[in-house]
Amino acid sequence: MDILSIILIVLGLILFETVSSIDNAIINAQVLSTMKEWARRWFLLWGLIIGVFLVRGILPFIIIWVTNTSLSPVEVITATFSNDPHVLEAIEASSPILLIGGGTFLIFLFFHWLFMEPKRFGLRGEGFFMRQGVWFYAVISVILTLIVWFSLKINPFMALGAVIGSTAFFITHGFKQNAETAEEKLLSSNQSDISKIFYLEVIDATFSIDGVLGAFAFTLSIPLILLGNGLGAIVVRQVTVSNIDRIKKYVYLKNGAMYSILFLGLIMVLESFGVPIPPWFSPVITFAVVGYFFLKSKLELSRNPDVSI
Repeated sequence: MDILSIILIVLGLILFETVSSIDNAIINAQVLSTMKEWARRWFLLWGLIIGVFLVRGILPFIIIWVTNTSLSPVEVITATFSNDPHVLEAIEASSPILLIGGGTFLIFLFFHWLFMEPKRFGLRGEGFFMRQGVWFYAVISVILTLIVWFSLKINPFMALGAVIGSTAFFITHGFKQNAETAEEKLLSSNQSDISKIFYLEVIDATFSIDGVLGAFAFTLSIPLILLGNGLGAIVVRQVTVSNIDRIKKYVYLKNGAMYSILFLGLIMVLESFGVPIPPWFSPVITFAVVGYFFLKSKLELSRNPDVSI
């Protein structure tokens, strides 16, 4: 991999991690505004360490290990910093399972947003899908059935990977729904700052799964994922403490994040079936999609300076 591709992938990862964590940053800012100064400082320091170095640092290794049961955890870590051909071949051979699982997760995530989540409509047709929310479960059931059907013809473990990806979606979706209820209680009651810190850590860990799984659409290189996602998480923390009100005025950034998630999910599924996709494509499509909705948001802001998410 040449240096230009590496730079492009890392920049794409930073952008994707940042825009896909907008909701996380907004939640953090809202809860932090109700906390004492010492609790804010504690979360912004130790929460960053936990969120970046523990959750986003460990999760890629866990994902690689789960899809490579023939390797020990030590071998997975070793593969990150060595060129052991046995280990690298095992990871490459299992990559379709990882890719199809992550791709299924991301595609489900997009369709849940499209059908079910309140949003400011950025493209024609979004309002129509929003009104057809009852069809969400039918649509993703059909998608999962098709993915599993075609996977079984190639590798049964790919079918299992797709099912695991769908299971991961529903588990994390349940956590996020519970988090919304918990946030309302935290903001409307006198909960302790310790409780709020614990809540923020849990929700941060839940949101990090989206970014880590999406990162595998850019590369299977864990060092690049660690670097890109880590820097992206730092950007999100900076946005949380200094520019959250400004970011909320860019009302279509969430749309850009979700359409990026759709494209990355499709890329992962296609790659799992052996479709060759150049390494530069994922970061380029991410920059293009997010850039379009950023410019659309800026135009909306110039027309209506008081607009916000």
